[in-house]
Amino acid sequence: MRRLIVEADGGSRGNPGPAGYGAVVLDAATGETLAERAEYIGVATNNVAEYKGLIAGLTAAHELTGGAADVSILVRMDSKLVVEQMSGRWKIKHPDMKPLAAEAGRVLPAGRVRYEWIPREQNKHADRLANEAMDAGKRGEQWRPADSSAALDAAAARNAAALPPAPAGPPGDAAAGAAKARAALSVTRTPAADEALFAPDETVAAQARASLTGEAVAGGDFEAAAGGAAYAVRHGGTAAEAATPAPARGWGAGPDMGAPATFVLLRHGETALTPEKRFSGSGGNDPELSAAGLRQADAVAEALAARGTIQEIVSSPLKRCRQTAETVGARLGLDVRIEEGLRETDFGAWEGLTFGEVRERYPEDLDAWLASPKAEPTGGGESFATVARRVSSTRDRLAAAYAGRTVLLVTHVTPIKTLVRLALGAPPESLFRMELSAASLSAVAYYADGNASVRLLNDTSHLRG
Repeated sequence: MRRLIVEADGGSRGNPGPAGYGAVVLDAATGETLAERAEYIGVATNNVAEYKGLIAGLTAAHELTGGAADVSILVRMDSKLVVEQMSGRWKIKHPDMKPLAAEAGRVLPAGRVRYEWIPREQNKHADRLANEAMDAGKRGEQWRPADSSAALDAAAARNAAALPPAPAGPPGDAAAGAAKARAALSVTRTPAADEALFAPDETVAAQARASLTGEAVAGGDFEAAAGGAAYAVRHGGTAAEAATPAPARGWGAGPDMGAPATFVLLRHGETALTPEKRFSGSGGNDPELSAAGLRQADAVAEALAARGTIQEIVSSPLKRCRQTAETVGARLGLDVRIEEGLRETDFGAWEGLTFGEVRERYPEDLDAWLASPKAEPTGGGESFATVARRVSSTRDRLAAAYAGRTVLLVTHVTPIKTLVRLALGAPPESLFRMELSAASLSAVAYYADGNASVRLLNDTSHLRG
């Protein structure tokens, strides 16, 4: 039986806004691109564009096979909404989706089509086609196959993926960086004081260097040693060379990365909306700290003063963060710098609502938002993908500006979770699997070679006194 793969995607710059889709048909055995489809479809939502892409991909597969019965199709998409609805596991309630799903179901017999969700990073070919279509629409044109570079880019990406990865890219985003961060975290840390989580002292820096080079480390384990071997092989050495014991000189003689830029991440104190678990982003009424939030700000200020490691303070422009930051700054004798990139997600029409209220009023939009980082809240808020781009750009600028220093970033749930996610190389859905309390502390260190190490997450010990 012949097997084909259909990868499809769609996007909307505004949701609803200028939209387009892309789809590619691949030979499952060889990975060869057999057909590409893309189209600018005018103003539409993300979900409509994704369904249009699915229909185009299935239609292209049908045309290639002439409707032959001995063909099976695997559809791969990063839209969990479309995959779950077409697989029959989720109901289709939105009136715009029902006819599109029905049309997709008529292209090929249901028994010959199987659906699979994939991360966005694995759907770059179709994503590139969709963006090419939207770019063409912006120019007042339609997408043309002759102008597309999506297939070439996808081939280049596959070839690059086949090579041993080098430690490159922005801090904490590379898979290699994530592996080394895990190795660093596996090392038994000797300092007992909690200052070691923040301060770039020699012990912590040496442990990080050891995890990056595979040196023998007291208290280390197999994963740390294996990470070092992989690093050596990627840089022209051999596994045997990597396994050679390091000189017996303290922590070893790895390359000196220097002290990292350490971001101590402080979520603001409570507002009146926090205990009610209401959406409170940058598109609402900018609430101030409640009485409880002011007490939390005082408590964290005392704790940070006792640790004595904070050298700079940078804050989101929103009032609740500025109040928290200014409380800490007054205690530490430090000025507060405002950074626009640290603001919370704009939750659009969901601002001020509880999760249950959003579920009741906008069920389809909420399902889409939970299923895809590209989906925006109702009313044109920010998608998690948009926030990730903003936060990563801010991270890179601040890491460069504060190399070797320990900086308190006073910000919100989504920016903090996003920084942690990127440092760990975790997928977007991990945002829903982290707990982050009001006035909690987390910490991430960024090294000069682009690697990152998560040192602390959701510490609230200072609030328990």
